Amino acid sequence: MTSWLDEHSEIRNVRAGAADLNGQARGKRVPIRFARKIEEEGMRFPLSVLNLDIWGEDVEDSPLVFEIGDPDGVLMPTERGYVPLPWLETPSALLPLWMYTEDGQPFDGDPRHALARVVDQFAALGMTPVVATEMEFYLVDDSGPEIRQPKSPRSGKRRPGAEILSLRALDAFDAFFNDLYDACDAMDIPTEAATSEVGPGQFEINLVHVADALKAADDAYLFKMLVRGLARKHGMAASFMAKPYGEHAGNGMHVHFSVINKLGKNLFANDTFEGTQLLKEAIAGCLKGIADLALIFAPHGNSYERLVPESHAPTGICWAYENRTASVRVPGGSFKARRVEHRVAGGDVNPYLFLAAVLGSALIGIQDKLTPPKPISGNAYEQDLDQIPDTWEAAIDRFEASALANRILNPTLIQNLVLTKRQELHYLSSMSESEKLDLYLDTV
Repeated sequence: MTSWLDEHSEIRNVRAGAADLNGQARGKRVPIRFARKIEEEGMRFPLSVLNLDIWGEDVEDSPLVFEIGDPDGVLMPTERGYVPLPWLETPSALLPLWMYTEDGQPFDGDPRHALARVVDQFAALGMTPVVATEMEFYLVDDSGPEIRQPKSPRSGKRRPGAEILSLRALDAFDAFFNDLYDACDAMDIPTEAATSEVGPGQFEINLVHVADALKAADDAYLFKMLVRGLARKHGMAASFMAKPYGEHAGNGMHVHFSVINKLGKNLFANDTFEGTQLLKEAIAGCLKGIADLALIFAPHGNSYERLVPESHAPTGICWAYENRTASVRVPGGSFKARRVEHRVAGGDVNPYLFLAAVLGSALIGIQDKLTPPKPISGNAYEQDLDQIPDTWEAAIDRFEASALANRILNPTLIQNLVLTKRQELHYLSSMSESEKLDLYLDTV
């Protein structure tokens, strides 16, 4: 890390921080002369900071605050090291941290440690998940009382509607996407194709498969931060809200994953269309986890506006080969590249908890040698299937009572998340739709 600063003498200040349970960056801005001290000694702030609500307020009755005296944790740099922040005018860098307790143990309420725990369980079986995410977002003009599609920087016109896979729509925002790809290169976020999506002003960028789930989650977390910051620099807003427009498709965050052994062999592939037994066990685990972990896949009040039939988001718990109406899909293509696509989550998720939930569910399927039901064919919306919880309150209740969640996540994290979401549910119930939009647009 020190060599990175030596090679980037233009950096004038550093943001150092960690992701809280809502995926919000919490930390401090420090002058460059103090950065090396953080590298060596870390940084201290209260454990409760990783368990704030969406407004950044303490959670009532949190055991981390008054019950134990609101003690400090010690935040140490992750293996990611420094990351430049290209959307800021002053050359700056982020030093990602994660939380430890005073005695050097990983803090149970840190979402990045939750994912690391799952990855370690795969490693104990001689397996490594290979992960890629698909990131959907809207570019919007929020300068007026209501959000709307931004004007094209080239023509000055607003797009009248969706332009699926339109090159013209991408070209209209060419300067933004050029800067975005350059910034991803600078931040070591491996990006692939950009596409124009179903909603007006909606785009998707795929991140490359990596054999490191922690890096994949870091990439998604940093990508969301980058897109929002860079859009503002270009005079727009960018939102990963699950459903920013009531009348248009929502934003999803799909994950594709396979599992390799120590020799790099894809354990889901056997040169057949169906794939291996391990693939089916992982699918069965994913299906078993969807309802119990819906709070992670749909963590906010707005999230449930996306999970409605025939809105390009799954509602029934099922799987299929090459069928985008299913909640779990096995994509087509080369048999050697067999993988699982988990399609439930919205773009508003915490990437660390999301990957912990998906991979943890798959691991339970593998450990318990579960068998999935038969894959569906046809339109999942028209079939009699178990349904994903369709209200925030139901998802909170199910998550709190879930034995499966307790196999994946530490009980401390589960308790903290439930308390956080109950507090948010209470206060959002008295807010208007415009106030909710204003809250979520830039935060999630």
